[in-house]
Order: sequence, then C-alpha cells, then structure tokens
Amino acid sequence: MACCSAPSASLLSSNPNILFSPKLSSPPHLSSLSIPNASNSLPKLRTSLPLSLNRFTSSRRSFVVRASSELPLVGNAAPDFEAEAVFDQEFIKVKLSEYIGKKYVILFFYPLDFTFVCPTEITAFSDRHAEFAELNTEILGVSVDSVFSHLAWVQTDRKSGGLGDLNYPLVSDVTKSISKSYGVLIPDQGIALRGLFIIDKEGVIQHSTINNLGIGRSVDETKRTLQALQYVQENPDEVCPAGWKPGEKSMKPDPKLSKEYFSAV
Repeated sequence: MACCSAPSASLLSSNPNILFSPKLSSPPHLSSLSIPNASNSLPKLRTSLPLSLNRFTSSRRSFVVRASSELPLVGNAAPDFEAEAVFDQEFIKVKLSEYIGKKYVILFFYPLDFTFVCPTEITAFSDRHAEFAELNTEILGVSVDSVFSHLAWVQTDRKSGGLGDLNYPLVSDVTKSISKSYGVLIPDQGIALRGLFIIDKEGVIQHSTINNLGIGRSVDETKRTLQALQYVQENPDEVCPAGWKPGEKSMKPDPKLSKEYFSAV
C-alpha cells in the first residue's frame, strides 16, 4: 500500500483497496444532469462569445484569469484558514491570508504522518526551500494529523522514516475543514488526497494538481509551473507553451504573432 500509518493498520488491513479507491461523492452540480434523447430539440446556438473569450478581445490581453464561480478553485480566491502548525520544532499559528500582498504560496496536502510516499515529498520540498524563497514563495504542508504527531515526525531521523528539521511549517488540519474547503478530502477515509495548489500574491489559486494516494509529486514541475505563472503575470501579453522554462521563447496569443514562435521551433 502506498500510504498507511501504524495506528490505523487494523483499519486499513480490513480493506486492501482503501488507499487506492476513494469513494468521492458526486458534485452537486452533476446530480441533476440528464442525457437528451432523440426527441429533444437541438440546442440553441450561442450568439455571444464566452466571458473568457470576450476578455481576450481587449487591447491588453491577460491569460491569468479569475473564474466567475466557486468551481473550479483555479481562478478563485484561495479559501482562507488559520490553524496550528509545527515549525522549527515549535507550535505556531499559520493564517493563509497573511501572505496576501507579500508572497506566493505552495500549499500541498498529504494523507498521513509516519507513512511512506509522504516523507519523500515533504523532505524534497524542504531540501529545495531556498529555491522557492528566491521566487518569493512560501511552502506549507498540510495533513489531518495533530501538531503533536507532526512534532514527533519532525523529531524522527530521516533514516528511520522521519523528516528531521524542515524549512517550512507543517499545518495541522485535525478538523478536516481545510482539506474539505480545497476539495481534497476523502470523506469515508478522513484523509486528504495529494493536492497541490499554487496561490499568487493576490491570494488567487492559479494552479492545482491532485494525485491519488500512491503517486508522489514533482518538485521540479512545481517550480517550473510557478516560474511560468510569474512570467505571464509579469508579461500579460504573452503565454508559456508546453514545458516552458525561464530563458526559453514564449508565445504571443495571436493568430499572426504566434507564427513567430511556431516558425522557430
């Protein structure tokens, strides 16, 4: 199994699929959908461009957009929270909104302390914390464990499956309210999927990925995506093509001007 903790061993062993087949309830907005049959009339043609396309007709196009509804999270304000955390082997308070106007935030969720995939991700981000600090970015890790569990794990040597000292806080979400607000909570298991969110300095979620429990995340790709986000925010008339890295050629989102990029690749 990809992720389990000693205190929950008896629970997990009774269901070998518990960590790989989360039963997520259907979103409310999907529960009322119906499939039209042949007798239904054809849908009416749209007479206006979608809002997102209308925005691109302005003289200064911006491809860093804000969504107009609560779903999806990307493009909307990050749900705020205040919670206890462990940092530098001490208990502290972390409030997400305190970073607004100051720093970008990498917020990532993991299932449980004292597990297997989780420490590889947590220590990988910690070892490269300085690289994110250079990009004016803070990292926050979150799980449903208590601060006492976090502290015990931090005080455990890496060679024994622990974390050792970390360069960023581990947040305690014992109420599961943070995981739920970010849409990563598995309700019938009470743990979070491996969700990762990049939040800009305005407090808006600009990127998210959610992995199932057995799949670790990439620090390299997280950093690359953050750099691409910062680039398009600083250069709103440009977009970043697949795999873009700093120093590489960007693209103009225009039928004619984009040919300059395509002709060079």
